Formats: sequence, structure tokens, C-alpha cells
Amino acid sequence: MAEPLPLPRPRALARRTAAPALCLLLALPAAAGADAGETTLSAEVAAADSAADRLSPAFGAVEKISLRTPSYGPPGETPGIPADAELERSGAVIGTIIIDNQNIFNLDDPKDDVKVFRLANRLHIKTRERVIRHQLLFRPGERYKRRLLEESERILRADGYFYDAWIRPIRYHEGKVDLRVTTRDVWTLDPGFNFGRSGGTNTTGVQLEEINLLGNGTTVKVSHSNSIDRSTSLLQLIDAHAFGSWVSVTADYADQSDGRMRDLSVQQPFYSLDTHWAAGVYGLNDLQTDSLYDRGQIIDQFSDLHQGAQIFAGWSAGLQNGWVRRWIAGVTYDEHRFAPVSTWTGATDIPEDRRFLYPWLEFDLIEDDYLKFVNHDQIARTEDFYLGTSFSVRGGWADSSTGSSQSALILQSAASRGFRDGGSTLLLAWDFAGRVTGRELRNGVMDGSARYYLEETSNALFFTTLLGTKGWRLDLDDQILLGGDNGLRGYPLRYQDGTGRALWTVEQRYFTDRYPFRLFRVGGAVFFDAGRVWGSAPLAGPNLGLLKDGGFGLRFGNARSGLGNVIHVDVAFPLGAASGIKRAQFLVQTEQHF
Repeated sequence: MAEPLPLPRPRALARRTAAPALCLLLALPAAAGADAGETTLSAEVAAADSAADRLSPAFGAVEKISLRTPSYGPPGETPGIPADAELERSGAVIGTIIIDNQNIFNLDDPKDDVKVFRLANRLHIKTRERVIRHQLLFRPGERYKRRLLEESERILRADGYFYDAWIRPIRYHEGKVDLRVTTRDVWTLDPGFNFGRSGGTNTTGVQLEEINLLGNGTTVKVSHSNSIDRSTSLLQLIDAHAFGSWVSVTADYADQSDGRMRDLSVQQPFYSLDTHWAAGVYGLNDLQTDSLYDRGQIIDQFSDLHQGAQIFAGWSAGLQNGWVRRWIAGVTYDEHRFAPVSTWTGATDIPEDRRFLYPWLEFDLIEDDYLKFVNHDQIARTEDFYLGTSFSVRGGWADSSTGSSQSALILQSAASRGFRDGGSTLLLAWDFAGRVTGRELRNGVMDGSARYYLEETSNALFFTTLLGTKGWRLDLDDQILLGGDNGLRGYPLRYQDGTGRALWTVEQRYFTDRYPFRLFRVGGAVFFDAGRVWGSAPLAGPNLGLLKDGGFGLRFGNARSGLGNVIHVDVAFPLGAASGIKRAQFLVQTEQHF
């Protein structure tokens, strides 16, 4: 479900969208009587459903059906169903579609049947059936295709309000295949106090967030946060299926200690591999103070007014012979205006203002190749890995005669490829963005990554990753940084600045059956990081060469909540560090991966 390449933003903006902090005030407290020992979720085989007497042609609604309650967790395979290839070859069509949306806790399990969990189930508004049905890529009466079942599972699993999703045939009769769509909700209301720590710096905040408002899949968030850069009061609305469609609406309205943020996006994305069109508009009006860093300290500050807009439309012939080709055309307006700030008393070097207005054309190539894994980047939950080949390239022309500050060829590109051999998986990715002005590449940034997973046992995995970034004639406000907030865990955040960087990480990951309070899955990691920067940034100090750290930590997989997947608690020790660096760094973060 690739979307058009985004509106270009400065690399400094990545600092504004760091991973959310750890929520300390759990909205879902553990019961005193809940088991804190080892257990696993039940995955017993579900009994087959009785046949439907009649079928609604519009939605496949079931009338006069005897639906036995399935076992909590993933359903098993129903005996007597022909293989997928045989069903497709025979021209079988989809019959009844049964939606089995399970609540947060399985009250049929004595370990879940405690007072606080019963209360949580009663207070939680389950995802509405129509929200689930809308995201399915198949309808009653259409030809049965296993590929559409698998892609629909991936779409549902991508929703933050589901723990997992499974779609299984439960009955075959008279050329029709009845299906059960099983999902399990998670707790989605987050009233609490947030705390995070990385690179020796704390972040705090309070928020009220609901990511599945009234079971409709809508996110509403009100928060106040304090980070190293600024304090922010935010109101956010996200509706991925506005008006019961695939139209996605995202609105951010924030007042900040150094400015404001006003962002709005409305788009119909390429929501599936076989989607034939997409379109959208996007606008932003952000004002903030940008800080440049070296050795973990601010070395320059200036005001950045960023205004932009983008409109696009795309077309595709859909999935053909395992490949998707998409053409997208659009127009982008992107402007930055910089000014001094009165609060900065040091030396100031202000970037040049930039304004670009340009049409562009993009081509995407996507191969249909996915695999499901468990215990790789998550703990005890299904993970969808993309192993195919993907490639995107966009080119646009900004001309000074139409309002741009200078004529330039605007370029963006990205590619990825995965490999699987036995118990090992390798994921490669690459992206590039920049502009060519007067036969000279400016603000060119190329990123590359290699991620390798080796399955040792069901509870142990070796992981290593190599990340690299190279910059060419960077804009002053676009830094390439390395430190405790982007992978070098034993050092202060934003510690080194250069025109290129590399980071190598080795981790031994462990996944346990521990299930404390029946809320979290527990894992652990022992890690080693090594990284360095190259080149001389305009305001940076001398290069410190290769920096190394080692450490260990715990991982808590959030099994009952959709508000952050994996909580990291790490201790990292710099190796051979210069004087002035703390002998240990304590990190607490909420991440989307292990």
C-alpha cells in the first residue's frame, strides 16, 4: 500500500516526530489477582459454523445462523475445506462472511476473568462490524482468492486498534466458501502521564488519546508535551475511513513554545495492491525554532517558517502477474523562511530562504511478496515483512520564472528488497532526495540500510543492522547527526554532526513466555553499537572517529493496548569515550519495534 513520496521536509523535522514517550499512568491497571507467571494465549481450533439460511447480497449479513463462540485467539483450520488452489481452480465464490471481533480479555479464561478485566471489557467499545467489513477486499459473490484474504489480514493488522487479525474458510458448500474474519481489540484510551529518556535527556507530557473513538477507528488526541526542543499543546484528528470510505483525513493543530503547527491532509490512497487510482491534497503552516547541535550542545538557533502544499492524482492498472505499476502526477509548493531568534545569544548563521513551486511525475513499481513472522521485531504477535522488490522515482522542475527562488530539478527516489533463506532474513532499503541547481547537486541526502535476522530458536534471535547516510552540499538547517537518540545508545543525543554517517548494531534478542499481569509480553536484548560521522559540517567541531557502546535491556510488548507496541528499558555503556561522557546511559522509550 505504497503512497506517493511525501512533501520534502528538512532532516531536522525528524527530531519533531520522535517516538512517543512511555506512558507511566496505565489506563488499564493490573488486577491484584491477575497471574504474573508464565502463560500463553489459547489457540485452540474453533468449531465450524452452521450454514446460513439466507445471504444479504449487499453485505453478506447472516440470518438464522447458529454461530458457536470460537476459542479466544487465532482460529484453527476447519477440516474438509479444499485447498486454496483447488478452490480457485474450481471457480468457488465467497458466501457468508462472519465477523468475529473479540474483546480485549477472554473472560472464559479464569486468569482473565477478574474484576478489573471484566470492567475493562465493559468500558471498552468494540470496533464496529461495519468498520471491519469496509476494510475487506472481497465481497459475497466474488471469486475466492487467497491473496485477497491475506492482504485484508495485513490491512486489518496495520490498524492500531487490533492486536491481530485472521481470515479463515469455515465451510464449503455448493461452490461457495463461507469465511470467518477474526480480530481482537486492544485497549485504545490513553489518559496518562508520559515519560521518556534517551541520550541523557528526559521528555515528559500529559495526554488524553483515543485511537478508536466509539469503535469507529478514528483517533482523537489532546496532549501537552515537553521535549528537548519545545513544549507543545496538540489537538490531533485522524480518520483513515472518513464518511465510510477509504478517504483518509489527518489534521494537526498545535501551539508551541516557539511557534505553531497547522497541518491538514485529505487523500484517497492506493489502499491495496489492486487499487486503480489515488488522489489527495496536503497543506502545512509550521513555525518553530530550529536548533543545530554538536557534542550534544546547541551551537546555533534560528526561526523557521515552513509553509507548503501538495496536490496529486495517481493511476494504476492494478496487480498484474505479481507486479504493480503506478503513475502519479502532482504539484508541490515548499517554502522556508528563516530569521534570528531573540532567545539565542550565541553566534548565528542564518540559512538562506528557499521557495520551490514545481509540478512532478512519479513512477512506482511494487512486487507482491510478503511473509508472516513471529518474534522478530515484536513479541508474540504476527509481523508482516515485505520481501519483494519495490522502486519509486519522482522528478519535478521548479522554475524561477514561476515563483521559485531558483530553478532546480527536484529528485526523490526509494527502493527496497528482501531475501529469505531457511531461518535467515535480509532486508535492504535505500532512498535519496535532493535538487540539482546549475549542474550542481544541492542538499542531496542518500540513506541505505541492511537488516539481518537469524532465527536461532523459537525464543532467541540474532539481529544486526548497518545504516548509512551520505550528504552533498547540505542546507544549513539540514544536519546529519549521530547520538543517543538515533542508535548510538551510550552517548548523548545529537552528539556528532557531519556530512555522512554510519551505524552498525548487533543484538542478541530473547523472547520469553513471561506474561506479567497478563498485560505485557517480556523480552530482552544484549547489544553493541558502533558508529561514526565523516566530513566537516559548517559549524561542527572536529570528528571524534569511531564511537562504540554496549549494553542490555528489557523489552515489554504491549499485549492489551494499542498505545505503543514495545517499551524499551536499556542501560548502555560508552566504550573508550572521551572525558565528560557519562559512564552509563539509562534509556526508557516506547518504540514500534524490538
